Amino acid sequence: MYVGWDWGNTTHAVAVIDDQGHMIDRWPCQHTEEGFRATFARLATHDTPSELPVAIETTRGLTVDRLLGAGHPVVPVHPNAFNAVRPRWGAARAKDDPGDAFKLADYLRTDGHRLRTLRPIEQATLELQALVRAREDQVTARVAATNQLDALLAEHWPGAGAVFSSLDSDIALAFCDRFPTPSRARHLAPARMRDWLARQHYSGRVDPTDLVARLRGAPAPASRLGEETIAALVQAQVAVIRALKTAIDDLETQIDTALAAHPWAALIEALPRVGTVNLAQIIGEVGPLLEHAASADQLAAEAGVVPVTRASGKSRAVVFRYATNRRARQALVRWADNSRHDSPWARNIYDTAREQNKRHPHAVRILARSWLRIIYACWRDGACYDPLTHETRRTDRTHQTTDLAA
Repeated sequence: MYVGWDWGNTTHAVAVIDDQGHMIDRWPCQHTEEGFRATFARLATHDTPSELPVAIETTRGLTVDRLLGAGHPVVPVHPNAFNAVRPRWGAARAKDDPGDAFKLADYLRTDGHRLRTLRPIEQATLELQALVRAREDQVTARVAATNQLDALLAEHWPGAGAVFSSLDSDIALAFCDRFPTPSRARHLAPARMRDWLARQHYSGRVDPTDLVARLRGAPAPASRLGEETIAALVQAQVAVIRALKTAIDDLETQIDTALAAHPWAALIEALPRVGTVNLAQIIGEVGPLLEHAASADQLAAEAGVVPVTRASGKSRAVVFRYATNRRARQALVRWADNSRHDSPWARNIYDTAREQNKRHPHAVRILARSWLRIIYACWRDGACYDPLTHETRRTDRTHQTTDLAA
């Protein structure tokens, strides 16, 4: 038997059909604990959970987690693919929740062998993925908050934004908090600036005289807001940025701990120029793909570091792959771009691609694909990446190719 689950925010529609496509049972499921319990109990009357695959139009969320936790094989169906096959059941535009639940179950019955079954991500990988995604969200929020502070200072207090090069640095935030308005920095001479910097344990190499010159050289503000209002706005924004920086630091501490406990972090931690956060991103985002990938080529396609070919009739085009795991691609290409500065092998692949008139992003994706083959081999064989072994094998292959050419 097959189950179709049309999910919603408050109510879900569930349908069960047999091998011939006949409706066996259908009912609405309320998005409550009682609703889930009743639904899983009702499904259990038809068969054991492991024998009741469920088709649903999502890959994540509470409903998917509950289905996996109950032991049901979950088969995610892309909404676009499901919409494309609607005409087989009648009018293409016809849509209602109970009908969609039946159609999902029937689609699973006829095409389930072509669809991928969702497998639970390894616990350690799942936790690492959650941590790095939370950190990324906080970094995005910090950048937005810093941009808001920059815009605020540009309008009401340009001098404060010109003193230090990085507005979200600790010293720049301390300056904005201590001198949130032009009047409070009016008497800030080089000597006073030097004393204040010393109290802040400033380690920069810029002379206080130059910092004061930047402050005085900025345009004079022409804000119509009162001093107290400007001070309140600036200090509030500084507090937001500081809170976000603290949250990021706490998450990075948790990432360090989770990474140290991950079972296959040691396999690739020797990759060139892969930092702690980037290593955690690669494991958290590429790890779930590795767990079900049948080959390095499949892994490269799902990670989005290879193009897709579109051929029809006499036309043939190799284009950028949009349908992919974007977080995995971002983590890979960010590290691959750094690796070429420390690995001669990586630099050679990148330079060769550039000599073939490939743009920088394309060349980095080519390099990422090459690295991904190595990562896949390390994971498949359970062998740690060794730069010396990699270089030795690469040199041996080069010599063999030269001998054959001769």
